[in-house]
Amino acid sequence: MTLPTTMKAMVQLHSGYADSHTGPNLSDLSPYLALRDIALPVPAAGQALIKVHLAAVNPSDIHFIKGEYGQPRVHGMPAGFEAVGEVVAGETPLLGQRVSFYATGSGTWAEYAMTDLQGLVPCRPDLAETDAAGQVVNPLTAIAMFDIVKAAGADSFVLNAAGSQLCKLLIALGRDHGIKPIAVVRRAAQADMLRALGAAEVIVSSDDDALTQAQAAFDRYKPRILLDAVGDQFTADLFFAMPNHARWVNYGKLSTQAPKLTNLGQMIFRNKQIEGFWLTRWLKQTDRDRVTQAFMEIQERFVTGKWTTDVAGVVPLSQAMAELPGVLAKPDGKAFIDPRS
Repeated sequence: MTLPTTMKAMVQLHSGYADSHTGPNLSDLSPYLALRDIALPVPAAGQALIKVHLAAVNPSDIHFIKGEYGQPRVHGMPAGFEAVGEVVAGETPLLGQRVSFYATGSGTWAEYAMTDLQGLVPCRPDLAETDAAGQVVNPLTAIAMFDIVKAAGADSFVLNAAGSQLCKLLIALGRDHGIKPIAVVRRAAQADMLRALGAAEVIVSSDDDALTQAQAAFDRYKPRILLDAVGDQFTADLFFAMPNHARWVNYGKLSTQAPKLTNLGQMIFRNKQIEGFWLTRWLKQTDRDRVTQAFMEIQERFVTGKWTTDVAGVVPLSQAMAELPGVLAKPDGKAFIDPRS
């Protein structure tokens, strides 16, 4: 295959981290990114070059381009963490095959991206492009965090921002394994949909009696794990209302205001814990066989319909600077960038 010498990419305008934290809301990309023609990346030993078919857009991407994520930005490098595409260069037997991947060398919001060879995930032929493009960040996180839920041995767990794509996957896992999800959302309009998906209870955090509702659900179901993407005061109040031995697992920061932890004595006398979850760290610490098994389960769940990807919109790479913020503003569904259109 003859490869071009240049490609179009949405490149970062800044390096390092930002001094402030404004969350994953984004109405204008121009302070952070620019669409440019840049040199095609050349894979080194242990790397592969992928022609991107479809790239996903996650909250972690937005945190990253704004300088709020756990790794620094690099000026002039393409943004975007995950995608699906065809391997076109690199010393790998997967050359010419369709793979999902998490970019480590050059980002996915581009015509071509680069990653380490061990990060290539072969895709079943019956796996839809939208499912393949987003099967790393959310689905793998769902599998990994549900392992925490199962290991806790409880009959229930709590999750907030429950209308997100990730939480819909977690609710379906709870449903299929008989472990009851208690879903927390901000908008009452999401409640019926989440109950139909498998949530045992739905708590609307904007209700005046939301904490009373939550306490009643906790008394009934005795959840042990709180999976938190928000990190606000209501989340802290939920945690302190949970039973003995509860674990607060934070994996996101949708709120820009830190909570007050007013009952720290529960850590001592009720054996409660607060911890963080980062998929990057989980991948480094987890046995490779478990990761492979997880991807097999992920693809099987999508192909059989146990999981679905709700698509908010697909924007062409050439129009993404203007059109992506509008898709991101939609309350439900996932955004994608198509470099081929």
